[in-house]
Amino acid sequence: MTAMTADPGHSGQLDSSDPARRPAAWFRCLAACSGGSGSRWALDEVIYRCPHCDGLLEVVHDHDALRARTPAQWKALFDERYLRTTWPYGSGVWGKKEWVQPHVDDANVVSLLEGGTNLFWAERYGATLGMRDLWIKQCGTSHTGSFKDLGMTVLVSSVKQMIAQGRSIRAVACASTGDTSAALAAYGAAAGIPVVVLLPAAKITAAQLVQPLANGAVVCSLDTDFDGCMRVVQALTEDSSIYLANSMNSLRVEGQKTIAAEMVQQFDWEVPDWVLVPGGNLGNVSAIAKGFEEMLALGMIDRLPRMVCCQAQRANPLYLAQQRADAENRALRESDFSPVHAEATLASAIQIGNPVSLPKAVRALVRTRGLVEQASEAELADAVARADRTGMFNCPHTGVALACLEKLVARGVIDRGERVIVISTAHGLKFTEFKTRYHENALDFEARHANRPVPMGSEPAEVVAALHRLLDRRASDQT
Repeated sequence: MTAMTADPGHSGQLDSSDPARRPAAWFRCLAACSGGSGSRWALDEVIYRCPHCDGLLEVVHDHDALRARTPAQWKALFDERYLRTTWPYGSGVWGKKEWVQPHVDDANVVSLLEGGTNLFWAERYGATLGMRDLWIKQCGTSHTGSFKDLGMTVLVSSVKQMIAQGRSIRAVACASTGDTSAALAAYGAAAGIPVVVLLPAAKITAAQLVQPLANGAVVCSLDTDFDGCMRVVQALTEDSSIYLANSMNSLRVEGQKTIAAEMVQQFDWEVPDWVLVPGGNLGNVSAIAKGFEEMLALGMIDRLPRMVCCQAQRANPLYLAQQRADAENRALRESDFSPVHAEATLASAIQIGNPVSLPKAVRALVRTRGLVEQASEAELADAVARADRTGMFNCPHTGVALACLEKLVARGVIDRGERVIVISTAHGLKFTEFKTRYHENALDFEARHANRPVPMGSEPAEVVAALHRLLDRRASDQT
């Protein structure tokens, strides 16, 4: 995003002359352990886990300071900023800066106009399910083609702020199944910060691999899976000069949570009934729930939607945990979880057997009365094809969420009259090999909606006659 105007005194900022009104945020132990229950760590400190219990951290905002504005005033301010040109507020993330990273100077914000993505009314696809209020949040229409941009703008901006304050950071690093590496490489390149990405060999698409290469990152192809890459990157970032960019770093969550606020804003501040999210490392489901919870705490909304974490059947540890809880007719607990060996799945970005953000996801699902569903390879691929035929162009991970939606509607868990949003996490153009193999019927199951090119000659009359026969046949099939 180009900075059209820079206005430090813009009316959108809270009055910094009154410390009681100045927004602030800090890290806190997610578990509120006895050793760290009263501890706070500054957001510019290099810390990823609680030093007392080794648990995950979360970013906490000073709600008393944020309540200096009424809910109506926040809504008016966010609407005033939305997709405008005053730096950096036109970003879907930085338009809500006080709720995200209030300490980052505007000059250190690294933004590529992330967020502000289409909330697509899936009218034709919804009609096939008997649903009139089905929407797809197209997060894949962001700069690098996935929702990961929302978290990376926050993380890289925060690192740029740290460097400006004198902290020695020589590189930012991540393990990735593709989209995280693309987002980190792009934002690192825009900031002039070196990037290291660790990828599992032969487990991401060509389009995903070329993105960090093109942006100049140091790309390492490791002979392991994503969980193995995570072990390496955690060892690498024990050196405090190499900053960890994976979702266990809670700064990422602060950007991704803005999906929740943006969706409600796009509905004129009305809350949907259900939100379905593909789940791999589980950062996204917890981030979106956090966004809704913060809006509820500040009086912006009056209820929480129900969240559904959607997993591929071949990488489904949270689904299996949910099954254990359901068998005992109780709420999901973190202790229900056991890591699994994630098998190869078409939804490669969520092929994760030991998700880092598990504690946050469990808490999010419990608080939103959520649930977990799974989709087989055939179910996710056919769901993509059905939706694509109504004007979309979905990635396989969105297909997981669509397939889970179809199953929950068929079972009556989701009522056909409810307002439902499916989070589309990436653009289908990043997964053309998957789509090509599907339509060539080259997968290990029958592609029920495969569509092949029709070979024809070159004689105009013959081609025209053949096309009319094809159109007549399609019209007959539809009736």
